[in-house]
Amino acid sequence: MGENWTAENGEADSAGVRLFCFAHAGGGAAVFRPWQRRLAPTADVRPVLLPGRETRLREKPYRGVPELLGPLCDGLLPLLDRPFAFFGHSLGAAVAYETAREIAARGWGEPRHLFVSARRAPHLPARRPPLHPLPWKEFLAAVANMGGTPPEVLEHPGLLEAFGTALRADFEMHETYVPLPGGLLSCPVTALVGARDPQVGTDEMAAWRDTTRGGFDLRVVDGDHFYLREAADEPLATVRGALDAATAP
Repeated sequence: MGENWTAENGEADSAGVRLFCFAHAGGGAAVFRPWQRRLAPTADVRPVLLPGRETRLREKPYRGVPELLGPLCDGLLPLLDRPFAFFGHSLGAAVAYETAREIAARGWGEPRHLFVSARRAPHLPARRPPLHPLPWKEFLAAVANMGGTPPEVLEHPGLLEAFGTALRADFEMHETYVPLPGGLLSCPVTALVGARDPQVGTDEMAAWRDTTRGGFDLRVVDGDHFYLREAADEPLATVRGALDAATAP
């Protein structure tokens, strides 16, 4: 069912567009819950909740995008009953992109807009060796150095035991992803990147223009790789403006 794959939203039931939000590796629905209030009534924000975290903690996480796509698209289908858009951050950008392509290939339509954040374009090579094969302590140290996982999780053995499998699985999904067969999108794409992001540069984000026949916009915002925590006003204004344009009569 669709509700198993997204967090509920009581803020924007009558919104004209439904915005599905895909988090970074190790992230969950909580990353985007503040958007539900802040983007109402423009959008019905639905954070996507993957297995292995939050209310789905006991479920086995997926380790690859190809294995995830089928169940994810099936789960989202009941919620595609109104115009929709996708926002993906880091790993979530790759998942959002491939979900958009798979939904289009199934004949279910395309997003009105795709927002990709803080991840190089799919066809570009990785900058660094993968982290997911590292021994556990080295893997955790590398993840902690990136700054995306709350210290209270990394410092709490019980939380790490519960959360660690999904975290490593997410990094494996992120680091082994390659573009799947398929054509270009036709929807507009907006790429967002933090001005001080050490993991991805503006040129790597600009290359997302090659994924669509539609319009393309590149936005450089204040912040680092996790700019969503530091400077939400600017990206939210970008998202709101694009959604307003996409759903205008």
